[in-house]
Amino acid sequence: MKILYDHQIFTSQKYGGISRYFYELIYEFDQIESVQTKTALFVSNNHYISDKKYVNYMNFIPHKEFRGKQRLMNLINKSNTILELKKQDFDIFHPTYYDPYFLKYIGNKPFILTVYDMIHEKFKDMFLPNDKTSENKKLLVEKASKIIAISQSTKNDLIELFGVDESKIEVVYLGNSMLFKSDMIANIAVPKRYILFVGSRGGYKNFNRFIKSITTLLIEDKELSVVCAGGGKFITKEIKLLKDLEISKQVVQYDLDDEVLAYFYKNAQLFVFPSLYEGFGIPVLEAFSCNCPLVCSNSSSLPEIAADGAYYFDPYNENSIKNAISQVLNDINLRDKLVQNGTKRLEYFSWKQTALQTQKIYESVLL
Repeated sequence: MKILYDHQIFTSQKYGGISRYFYELIYEFDQIESVQTKTALFVSNNHYISDKKYVNYMNFIPHKEFRGKQRLMNLINKSNTILELKKQDFDIFHPTYYDPYFLKYIGNKPFILTVYDMIHEKFKDMFLPNDKTSENKKLLVEKASKIIAISQSTKNDLIELFGVDESKIEVVYLGNSMLFKSDMIANIAVPKRYILFVGSRGGYKNFNRFIKSITTLLIEDKELSVVCAGGGKFITKEIKLLKDLEISKQVVQYDLDDEVLAYFYKNAQLFVFPSLYEGFGIPVLEAFSCNCPLVCSNSSSLPEIAADGAYYFDPYNENSIKNAISQVLNDINLRDKLVQNGTKRLEYFSWKQTALQTQKIYESVLL
């Protein structure tokens, strides 16, 4: 069985959950003799595929640092994918995002579509009026042979918002790639006691409401800090907000690779995930794998994935956020219990299981 993946997500993401998902999926399929994969990619600066250890095995021209405009990089890669589609030397096509460019080249071959979330549909106001992501997604959802949803929550949203037949959707959970190394030493100034926030901070990620909610906790405890990992440097509005709240010295931002990020998870008082919506929430599994207590929103897929491994709050309510974080900060027994539950919960998720379930879906459309 030959599977062709396209360039889309490896062109648009340097880091990110979706490119991580496809990278891990391809890696796992490499261990299965009955599945052959090809990635129609020519140039990319994606972090995961730039790992020299895996370049040759992933069956594409070795990684090149590409510093030109992303539009040009996408044009080169799309042309390469179209060439592969025209060859028709594959059994199933699995696009990595929602650009429908391939429909005119795929012929009678089936394609599988993974839907990661319904953020563009639920939070329309957070996107530009000319953003066609939702329109393209809906078109591909209609034409796909099968749809993979990465949580039951996402499946439910697909049914509700797009009216998709339930039988067309299969739920396949993601896995965890984060591993804590006990001999890891961070060459960064690590605050004595800190709350960890990971990833993007804008829009539905709910950072501003979270930081406002815990301002009094930070003011009352000058040894407590917030570490923001990733998401880019603070923008002007964020700098002003932190200054106005008088907590600038207690909130820092670092860009961290996975090894150092695991260290920060491991040593945090807790990891907070205040997002208004997540299709899955890979950081939940990252926290579990590093024995970091998780405090998170009670919305979308998060309770489904975290189960009893998290202490929950209402992400729209500042008092709820503050009270939940305060409770976990001040109760070492509760933190220990969350860590224990998270470790057990992690057993339900692995990239190998993701690949095996995906393989069954591939096989089902070839019957």
